[in-house]
Amino acid sequence: MKRMHLIVHGRVQGVGFRYYTQKVAQEHGILGWVKNRSDATVEIDAQGPAEMLEPFLKAVQKGSPASKVSRIQREQRNPTHFHTFEIRYD
Repeated sequence: MKRMHLIVHGRVQGVGFRYYTQKVAQEHGILGWVKNRSDATVEIDAQGPAEMLEPFLKAVQKGSPASKVSRIQREQRNPTHFHTFEIRYD
């Protein structure tokens, strides 16, 4: 099990990016969450088997059809206990 914390930069708010991320996570069996941040970036905490996390990360880099990802800050973290992949609004 591998866990990654991501900050996604670019045109990623107001373009369906969080919903796209949730859909891709569910398709790859990834657990965690995604949320908009006040600085116009999107934050993701994602956990899953390493062989499924890589395709998920590639899909996040590609982004939703209307988004434009310019860069992603990545930080590996210790696995935790997630039960779903949710969109957070806090």
